[in-house]
Amino acid sequence: MIKLTESGVFLSPEGVPVTEPLLKKEECAGNTMAYGILKSHNRSGDMNRLQLKFDALVSPDNNYVSILQTAAASGVKRFPVPYVLSNCHNTLCAVGGTINEDDHTFGLDNARKYGGIFIPPYKAVIHQFMREMMAGGEKMILGSDSHTRYGALGTMGIGEGGGEIAKQLLSQTYDINMPEIIAVRLTGKPRPGVGPQDVAIALAGATFKNNFNKNRILEFVGPGVYELSMEYRMGIDVMTTETAALSSIWCTDEKTEKYLALHGREGEYKYLKPAGTAYYDRMIEIDLSEIECMMALPYHPSNAVSIREFKKDPEKYLREAEEAGNAIKKDEKAPFHLMEKLHDGRLHVDQALVSGCSGGLFENIAAMADILDGSTVYGGETALGINPASQPVFAELSRQGIMNRLIAAGATFRPCICGPCFGVTDVPADNQLSIRHVTRNYPNREGSKPGKGQMAAAILMDARSIAATVRNGGYLTAADELDVEYHDYDYQYDRSYYTKQIFNGCGRPDESVDIRKGPNIADWPDFDEMGKNLLLKVTGAYTDPVTTDDLSPSGDAVAYRSNPEKLAEFTMINRDTGYVKRQREVLEAEEARKSGKLAGGSSQTEAEAADADSNANRNEIISDAATEVSADPDAFMPDTAADGSSDGQDIAGKEISEIAEMLKKACELLKCQPSEVKIGGVLCGIQVGDGSSREQAASSQKILGGWADIAEEYATKRYRSNLINWGILPVISAEAGVLKEGDYLLIPDVYSIIENAGEDFEIKVLNREISIRGNIGDMTAGEKEIIRDGCLINHNRKGLQV
Repeated sequence: MIKLTESGVFLSPEGVPVTEPLLKKEECAGNTMAYGILKSHNRSGDMNRLQLKFDALVSPDNNYVSILQTAAASGVKRFPVPYVLSNCHNTLCAVGGTINEDDHTFGLDNARKYGGIFIPPYKAVIHQFMREMMAGGEKMILGSDSHTRYGALGTMGIGEGGGEIAKQLLSQTYDINMPEIIAVRLTGKPRPGVGPQDVAIALAGATFKNNFNKNRILEFVGPGVYELSMEYRMGIDVMTTETAALSSIWCTDEKTEKYLALHGREGEYKYLKPAGTAYYDRMIEIDLSEIECMMALPYHPSNAVSIREFKKDPEKYLREAEEAGNAIKKDEKAPFHLMEKLHDGRLHVDQALVSGCSGGLFENIAAMADILDGSTVYGGETALGINPASQPVFAELSRQGIMNRLIAAGATFRPCICGPCFGVTDVPADNQLSIRHVTRNYPNREGSKPGKGQMAAAILMDARSIAATVRNGGYLTAADELDVEYHDYDYQYDRSYYTKQIFNGCGRPDESVDIRKGPNIADWPDFDEMGKNLLLKVTGAYTDPVTTDDLSPSGDAVAYRSNPEKLAEFTMINRDTGYVKRQREVLEAEEARKSGKLAGGSSQTEAEAADADSNANRNEIISDAATEVSADPDAFMPDTAADGSSDGQDIAGKEISEIAEMLKKACELLKCQPSEVKIGGVLCGIQVGDGSSREQAASSQKILGGWADIAEEYATKRYRSNLINWGILPVISAEAGVLKEGDYLLIPDVYSIIENAGEDFEIKVLNREISIRGNIGDMTAGEKEIIRDGCLINHNRKGLQV
């Protein structure tokens, strides 16, 4: 079904393997489509060390406020390229009164002031709008959503944290070493009933856990490409994020040209295929005719198994999922139950959803109508909800009567939002099982909160098999088990739709606009510069992967995205309810050090005194945030008390004394004063950073006094970039697993470590008198300066002062 080749290969422009002995890698590497696009966007003159500028930028409303705040703090005057502000993530997150609409108002005012594009709520999900209106041949688009993928239209999309968007807004570059390029050679044609999500799940299953695609570019070639419709290609393409790939690009053809022409953008079409015999660093071969109807079991899209295989031994797979759920919930008195979903050996599901940039496409929904014709979802059976990807898709489903057929079958239609994809709408009941055609099924992505005793799970499936399962009364059914007549629908598009219904101020900034700023929208706090030496307490040590959803949770916490210090209160809340309290204790110790009250006093500088006042104010805001959230019975309330403690004890007692003792020990070892040792927290894990591009996964750590992450590996390039942009040392250590919560680490001479980035250094574990080796990896000169300055905002402000 899928074959992986780890060594380099040569392919003809048609995707046929070439074995001529005289071919050379260096002569053929430049013939890939990806190389050509990267070259045209590179400003460094060196194709090994790229400095990229993008054609357009895009951000959703769960992070564009913080990005705009960063850009404003860094001195932005106008948007240098089209910047799209989408309103599809926070739309229905109703926690906090006016918060969400305040954010949208803020976004619209910024679009007016700086010359951006603003999509009003409910008009489209972020990536569908970009497909319909922005992507085109040989372009590059940078987005602050991890699923920024438009390769099927000839655009290389990259999903990154907000810091990288801010850099582009300030006409800075995206710096990266030349990525490896993987050929994805498609042959054959999908069988009836097999959809794009089936191919995507199979691909994630074959490549994620072995890091085959990690931070590499996927280039789709071969005869199988041309057997797929444009939406089918898009449905596979958007899910390449779940393989840990950096970006993607596809060969284009007359179908691509027709799609762009239909959307009024004929001039955006470019015929793309490799320029000649091309060298690829690796190859994935997929025979589309062999792909089966698939399912991705909880709790990752790569937990792939065919529906056919699952049915052979459903108890085995379901028990594994139940055990994984209980490892997350950790509640022996009220354990998570999934085995009860087996009825006489058949799996029954409680809920079915098709939504967003992967599921809500016209062809997916039309195929569901073909499957469900003549059937009915009765009350009490598995409910089916559908979120079309855009209003144009919605309108065409209505015009052709497809929506009416689905409504008659019992489906309900919802707005064009991303809600079900990250748990802010359609949350299942406790112990329920949902099947979804969305991008992710991480723990709590369906909206449950195990820390509150709520636990549910989601299985990813293609819309076709979801419809087949609903038709069969909620019992798991693959679409290829049914004899269905699938119709060819002639999709029509109203070219004037977005012209009239979005705000497009691109290239027309209006400096006179006063930006309205709701009460929840807060500026970034002030941050310290990096310390000469770091004394770090391990405030979290994890042997299971730590995702960005763990670090900055989805669900109703996203209502606080625009208030960094309030959001920081929710860091790791679904995974480790004591993390914030432990971090705050370390932050308070650092304030005491700066004020001269720790380790017998110090020669405190004026700058340190100012920083101490700033951190004291920050801690007060964080505590106030906990109080405010706890006072709202409808809000997402952290498990810690408002003052951050669980037992009512003064955190300035035992904890501060212990840190003071370690500070004294560090100063004796280094023969220095306490003023030369910065105290902070460090998060340690085996693998850290899989998932969303959200920069808050890093910024929340920094707000709480985090100065480093130590991991055996970082799951994605974008998470490491987030750490750097927030002045957090991204330490890699093969010995990360030996570190325990409560350990005290000393990293001496940090400035030298940064200057010699890429070289190993020693980390002393003071409380155990052992050492481990670490490495922060290669960094550009700019990245080194950002780390030393304490964060990207500090770095840019310093530049403004020069």
